Amino acid sequence: MNPKLPIVSGRQAVRAFERIGYRVVRQRGSHIRLRDDAEPRHRPLTVPDHPILKPGLLHQLLRDANLGVEEFIALLK
Repeated sequence: MNPKLPIVSGRQAVRAFERIGYRVVRQRGSHIRLRDDAEPRHRPLTVPDHPILKPGLLHQLLRDANLGVEEFIALLK
C-alpha cells in the first residue's frame, strides 16, 4: 500500500528536488522553475512558493520528476 502524500510547502518541495539533481533556473513571482539537465527522465518543474501544495499538484510534480511517494518522503528528511 502506498503511503499518503505529505503536506509540504513549495520551499520544502524545492529543497527535496534539489537533492536529486534539480536546480533553480529562474523565479517569476511566486513560481520557481527547476530543471535537471543531467537526467533526461526528469522533466522541468514549476513549483509555486505557497505555504501548502495541494495533493494533485504534488502528485503531478512527483510524476514529472519520476519519483515515488516513499522516495520523496525520504528526501524531505
